[in-house]
Amino acid sequence: MKEDIQNRGDVYTLVSAFYTKVRDNKEIGHFFNETIHNWPEHLEKLTDFWETNLFMVSKFRGNPMKAHKEVDQQFEHSIEQKHFGEWLNMWFATVDELFEGDRANIAKNRARNMAHNLFMNMYQSRLS
Repeated sequence: MKEDIQNRGDVYTLVSAFYTKVRDNKEIGHFFNETIHNWPEHLEKLTDFWETNLFMVSKFRGNPMKAHKEVDQQFEHSIEQKHFGEWLNMWFATVDELFEGDRANIAKNRARNMAHNLFMNMYQSRLS
């Protein structure tokens, strides 16, 4: 039986395992590999983000919406909903491989909402 996500160490384990897969993914890896130049620093920032979302601590400082809009511009608005679907499927699979329980389910639900909101806001910004 797997444990639930319990602390920052677990969040880091999840984030690290997930982005290892993302970086190797043929569909979406290039968006990340061509944008992120300091992976150790970025993994810490992503761990802050997810720790904030899962444990309601106020560690994360950043603007994911702005960052995703900028990446979409960098790639000439080529990011599509299918890319967010690929990201989301990989996130669910990684969570399920490593954890189970209430926080694991919260991590999946928040990722689903986040993927939808990020894509919709990114798409809407193309129209302005």
